[in-house]
Amino acid sequence: MDRQQKGRRRLLGAAAAGGAAALATTAGCGLGSGPDQVVGGAGAVAGQSVSLKFQAGFPLKDPFFDLSQMFIRTISDLTGGLLKIELLPAGAVVGAFDMADAVHKGILDGCIAVPAFWYGKENALSLFGTGPALGQDSNTLLAWMEYGGGKELYDELYRDVLKLDVVGLLWGPMGIQPFGWFKREVKSRADLQGLKYRTVGLSIDLFTEMGASVVAMPGGEIIPSLERGVIDAAEYNNPESDAALGFPDVAKVCMVKSYHQPGEVLEMLISKRVFDALSPAYQSVVRYAAKAACAEMSWRTLDRYSKAYEDMRDKRGVKFVETPKELLDAQLNAWDKVITQKAQSNPFFAKVLESQKAFLKRVVGYQVKFNNDPRLPFEHFFGKA
Repeated sequence: MDRQQKGRRRLLGAAAAGGAAALATTAGCGLGSGPDQVVGGAGAVAGQSVSLKFQAGFPLKDPFFDLSQMFIRTISDLTGGLLKIELLPAGAVVGAFDMADAVHKGILDGCIAVPAFWYGKENALSLFGTGPALGQDSNTLLAWMEYGGGKELYDELYRDVLKLDVVGLLWGPMGIQPFGWFKREVKSRADLQGLKYRTVGLSIDLFTEMGASVVAMPGGEIIPSLERGVIDAAEYNNPESDAALGFPDVAKVCMVKSYHQPGEVLEMLISKRVFDALSPAYQSVVRYAAKAACAEMSWRTLDRYSKAYEDMRDKRGVKFVETPKELLDAQLNAWDKVITQKAQSNPFFAKVLESQKAFLKRVVGYQVKFNNDPRLPFEHFFGKA
């Protein structure tokens, strides 16, 4: 029996034994029958009520903070309110890029961000969300995690390479991200030369190879840096988040379609000591809440991103320009150089990349052969996209 099947049986068994009413009135979910326990950084002991403190890597106004809260609420709902997680915004306790260490040390019980935030520790982390364009999107990346050996490599990375005492979960599939926000349209690779550009993860190496002068910084610092001229251009993530951060106030050109981050996902890290102290049923709730959050985020973002795009296009004077093929080709050529160099210098990077390529060659090969391009029917019924 595999890991998913065991978890599913534990969760269903707990539900059958008592249901929501039992959770509210007894120990429930496999926990002991002692008094309520509130636990946190000092240690997590299974009890009727568990309270944890997490920090997000996003400011309050970022829609990703709201999506992270949605995940947290799902966990609470599935435990009848007994497993409670307080989610703080970026910077509330530690800096956004310092959260993995804070979880390892017990300063935080957990955090929600993206693996690229810890890219400085190990470049293979970027393969779990901000890796090279191999034809994947975020859902095919998550499929590799579940069925292509990715989860085992991900756990090995945190346990044996980084030696961080954490339990990690990838969730929250994102759409294809824009090339970035610019003061003026970028028409060729020459326009990128020396441009001070913000990104994270392996995209740092990608845009450096393409000639940009790259700066890494958390999302909350991007707009002030653009206003002060610390950077000339930046990418963040999606129309809703970009609008919420204030990009339309400092730049009016958004270049769409890019190969720099084709399949990014969100990540939850939990202190392993805290996670191991939870009952098996609560552990299963956390795992299955991540799966539920993937579906909800996929549906919700389609609705919200499209609305934000139309609002910026029609009411805020933003010009959305499709990235020229010359630049897309340059990205793919740069990816060749970046991943070859990383694989040669880092055996674990090469190991993860080989696993991804084997899975994606089969899966994306199937998708390319069977899936339709939506542009043709869209333009048939609605006109030029």
